[in-house]
Amino acid sequence: MTARAARDVVVHPDATLLAQATAARLLVALVDAQSHRAPLHVVLTGGTVGIATLAAVAASPVRDAVDWSQVHLWWGDERFLPDGDGDRNETQARDALLTALGDALPTANVHPVPALDDTVPTPEAAAEAYAAELARYADDGRQVPRFDVLLLGMGPDGHVASLFPGHPAVDVDGVATAGVHGSPKPPPLRVTLTFDAIRGAREVWVVAAGAEKATAVASALASAPVSVTPAAGALGTERTLWLLDAAAAADLPAGGAPA
Repeated sequence: MTARAARDVVVHPDATLLAQATAARLLVALVDAQSHRAPLHVVLTGGTVGIATLAAVAASPVRDAVDWSQVHLWWGDERFLPDGDGDRNETQARDALLTALGDALPTANVHPVPALDDTVPTPEAAAEAYAAELARYADDGRQVPRFDVLLLGMGPDGHVASLFPGHPAVDVDGVATAGVHGSPKPPPLRVTLTFDAIRGAREVWVVAAGAEKATAVASALASAPVSVTPAAGALGTERTLWLLDAAAAADLPAGGAPA
């Protein structure tokens, strides 16, 4: 296995501590990175632990040490629903964190996936518009910004973003985004970053909690085929970090995952 594919695994006792520790880790990572470069680009995730992590960021006094005017926020995937729908990752992120940041985070620094409306009638239209927005902030001929931290949740089936086992979107390459139809997890219409975009991030963090995730965690960390366990393909260029609770790590060998 190449150095790029090496993964670090950190296990916390339960989901609550996992969210709090991930929030603290993210804040420290942003403060440290801002001593070297600006602006920063961070990809957010949804899900129970993902949103709990954002709420923990909002509650932390360390959040004020981050220069949010130099942080751009993106999403790894989105449910293709109307603006403001409570099931959209963006809506949940605003409730958990973005509203709390207020004027510290410029509106222009928040880059939601376009929502369903008369001008964006399909997931493909939203994916195309989102790809164009990503490209605006890219450089060196890249399709997307150089994401500093890309957060991903993982489902019990091993999916990350909206890249599901055996689904055509897993195999999409050459583009940064894809529309998803027939998602096995409701709602059926979604927009997702592709593996091309995910694998361009400096650091990819996969955050997973719960005993129902244990089999998929072990499969991904044993480098199962991406078609079987898509999370196995979520790799950063500088670091790939798996942040787990004890229940999700239950099927790992003693000492954690193979490197």
